Amino acid sequence: MPSHPSRSRPARTDPARTVALDVLRAVADSDSYANLVLPPMLAERGIRGRDAAFATELTYGTLRLRGRYDAVLARTSHRPPAEIDAVLLDVLRLGAHQLLGMRVPAHAAVSQTVALARQAVGAGPAQFANAVLRAVAARDLDAWLADLRTGPDPLAAEFSHPAWVVRALREALAGNGRSVEELPALLAADNEAPEVTLVARPGLIDRATLRSQADAAGLTVAGEGPWTPTALRLAGGDPAALPSVRSGRAGVQDEGSQLVTLAAAGAAGMGTSAGAVVRPWLDMCAGPGGKSALLGALLTTSLGSDAPTGSGALLVANEVAPHRADLVRRSVRALGSAVEVRTADGREIGTAEPGRYGLVLVDAPCTGLGALRRRPESRWRRRPEDLARLAPLQRDLLTSAIRACAPGGVVAYVTCSPHLAETHAVVQDAIRRPGGVEVLDAVVAVQAAAAQSVPDLGDGPFVQLWPHLHSTDAMFLALLRVRP
Repeated sequence: MPSHPSRSRPARTDPARTVALDVLRAVADSDSYANLVLPPMLAERGIRGRDAAFATELTYGTLRLRGRYDAVLARTSHRPPAEIDAVLLDVLRLGAHQLLGMRVPAHAAVSQTVALARQAVGAGPAQFANAVLRAVAARDLDAWLADLRTGPDPLAAEFSHPAWVVRALREALAGNGRSVEELPALLAADNEAPEVTLVARPGLIDRATLRSQADAAGLTVAGEGPWTPTALRLAGGDPAALPSVRSGRAGVQDEGSQLVTLAAAGAAGMGTSAGAVVRPWLDMCAGPGGKSALLGALLTTSLGSDAPTGSGALLVANEVAPHRADLVRRSVRALGSAVEVRTADGREIGTAEPGRYGLVLVDAPCTGLGALRRRPESRWRRRPEDLARLAPLQRDLLTSAIRACAPGGVVAYVTCSPHLAETHAVVQDAIRRPGGVEVLDAVVAVQAAAAQSVPDLGDGPFVQLWPHLHSTDAMFLALLRVRP
């Protein structure tokens, strides 16, 4: 049982807690992403070291577990969260996370949060916050979780996911031949803070050199990625401290993203068509550029002196949004003229350049339900109607990719979502169209690309990775060969 909160009031609010509230408000008011807002805000306010680490955990933990805390706060405030002032509600969420999700003494969590409420919304709401948080502190986490399991949508409340996402993930497990008994483990994995994963881009830097740089920069290396020969996991530190990351020879990329990219490249024969003719590759939806940089490095390394000269880029990286195209240019800057970055609508490429490319990668815009551990705010922004909005775009992009791919070439359809409407349904629709493609076994391609055998991939022909099984984002991969 937590200790009884003190009645003392601090003279001023803690800067770490203040910055956490400001990030939550930016996320709510401006549709910002916490990982883009928090680091510069910490730097501007001179918050470093342990205070920065505290603010980071407080911010991301509150965002991930918001649903759980809202369910607890509904019980202790005796009103629905929607009826509480938005700023005060964020303050209460921060207090709840300190009490139930961090090792903060109860008296400090309550008194500091009440001071934050007084600063943010005034004395009257601060008194309300004091009463609510004292009620939260009266029970420990296990007792609250037991209570939440008796309410409606118990998994949604306990594991802090919208109910529709819980249903979608249950269906995704079943649709990929997995047991729905895994659902709690999958939901729990979404709430784990992921390690930062680096990619050593082939031909530009090897993993041993990247590790030496990380050690020299004082970064905490957790180990090599288990599934790919390119991944290095960090337990702490800023990747921007590495010269190879700043130059583009290395980058930050989830290992699941690396694995499906390596598998696609292997299935396409490293840029050769029919064993002889070198054709360019296309990354149709390239932003922010991690897969483009890895594909470009693989192509350059594979072809070496056999690379054609004077015939254009080896890889075309296309992105419809100009600001994201700029991110792609930054990602591929170490590859020079081997990569051409374009800004165009991918749905038009199949008509404009039919049959040109040996590999077309379609990393389709999706709900991002496979990356909720990295983008904790996404689970609260997405709605079921987003699926209806994205489905036609996903199908049009895949159709365009098949048209743009040369006979005998490979189309790789990738999403960072396990939702069946964004994965199996889109690919099955393309397969049913006459005269188009044959399905390749993506499981075989992934195992061929992996550094060691990847477990729990099922029987194919599609690959679905899982956070609770592979410690990666939930990447989906389908491989299609265009019939000659």
